[in-house]
Amino acid sequence: MNNGIGYGLAVLVGISLGLIGSGGSILSVPIFVYVMGIQPVLAAAYSLFVVGVSALVSGLQKANDGLVDFKKVLAFGIPTIMAVFFTRKLIVPAIPESMVITDHFSLSKRLLIMAVFAVVMMLASWKMIRPVQESTVQSSVSPLKISLAGLAIGLVAGFVGAGGGFLIVPALLFLAQTPIKKAIGTSLFIVALQSLIGFLGDVGQQDINYTILLTFTACSLLGVFIGNRLSKVISGEKMKTIFGYFVLCMGIYILIKEIWFSA
Repeated sequence: MNNGIGYGLAVLVGISLGLIGSGGSILSVPIFVYVMGIQPVLAAAYSLFVVGVSALVSGLQKANDGLVDFKKVLAFGIPTIMAVFFTRKLIVPAIPESMVITDHFSLSKRLLIMAVFAVVMMLASWKMIRPVQESTVQSSVSPLKISLAGLAIGLVAGFVGAGGGFLIVPALLFLAQTPIKKAIGTSLFIVALQSLIGFLGDVGQQDINYTILLTFTACSLLGVFIGNRLSKVISGEKMKTIFGYFVLCMGIYILIKEIWFSA
């Protein structure tokens, strides 16, 4: 496996976060698994750290532009963060390496994680491909509904090692009456907090290579600065749609590879 190519692709992780506020985990997990040869559970842990640090740096830049609602960071983020930490600390380690489904078929932990990740990617792509109509934002907000949405997103994000920005942005937009640009900035802080806390759930449970992790993160941060600069001149809505199609293709590829071509 080629770590050099992986580090180069890490720049795309940061560009995605800086440009559209999401997609870091959608890119980083496949890069770690398919390019750098890292097992999915460890790749998910690495992804949480990379996305957490990169999202925090990008979020600070958005906050400087007044595009972060810190009240919503706390209101939406707390249940999400709790769910991510619980999932990474208790649920993922409890999943056996192999599960016997029938006499002729057993499901590996790797296949389960990657298949769920692929399905989440395809569902998220639908949200990104669809044009965002801010006029459809609800006129009232249910705190319980927002909390439940945060819990659900946290469980999914923790399981697959995703920051969840591609799920959080629509939730902030439609459930919490947040304008799209501020939803992206707010999402970055929630993603940063939940990802870094989720990573803490893996410390001591995974054999982490910090040289690989920190080098990949540094390359991603370079991409964050590039993405933030590009966001000044490129339509975020246009990039979101293009990225949505890319995510859809990646999800289909992962599903096919894991089911039909996995050794």
